Amino acid sequence: MPEGTGVAGVKAAPGGKLGAAAVNQASLWNIANILTMVRLLLVPGFVLLLLQDGGFDPVWRAWAWAAFAVAMITDVFDGHLARTYNLVTDFGKIADPIADKAIMGAALICLSALGDLPWWVTGVILFRELGITLMRFWVIRHGVIPASRGGKVKTLAQGVAVGMYVLALTGPLATLRFWVMAVAVALTVLTGLDYVRQAIVLRRQGLAAERAEAESAR
Repeated sequence: MPEGTGVAGVKAAPGGKLGAAAVNQASLWNIANILTMVRLLLVPGFVLLLLQDGGFDPVWRAWAWAAFAVAMITDVFDGHLARTYNLVTDFGKIADPIADKAIMGAALICLSALGDLPWWVTGVILFRELGITLMRFWVIRHGVIPASRGGKVKTLAQGVAVGMYVLALTGPLATLRFWVMAVAVALTVLTGLDYVRQAIVLRRQGLAAERAEAESAR
């Protein structure tokens, strides 16, 4: 094999790594996508575990928490692996956010249906997540709204809070999870408003650039 080439004669990028295009063409079955698929498969399993024996058995809820925790951990690793090793694919771009929202949405809806979590909390979080997703599509021709640090903290807070509600906690821990969820809801609203601001600014800049380009073409 000639020096500086990779699989099937594809020239390697500087540093000996394959270019992003070459890696993307290699296989859909890369480790990042497999982790995303695992997270999708965990959703029905998590729901079944959480709702076993009416949804109030501490042992089954502990198993449900374990499934939820695995899903949250794979969410961290699949994105990191995809970016680090150029494993970003069209499938991953679509499936990853779907998997994220599926496991979180399933947990919130089940917890509200069991009476553990007020429906308005579930409504606020799901409305925000759906709204931001639609907003990203609204401005995508002008640019991409990057994930903010606040958004990452929000995701962590939601994961911890929902995980605590999945467990059958009592006493001080039950009180603590209420406040953790309160912080998560506050971050959900604040970061959502920040994304709206970013989307409006991005769209205005995009429209201004299009007008300037059209005028210069005359």
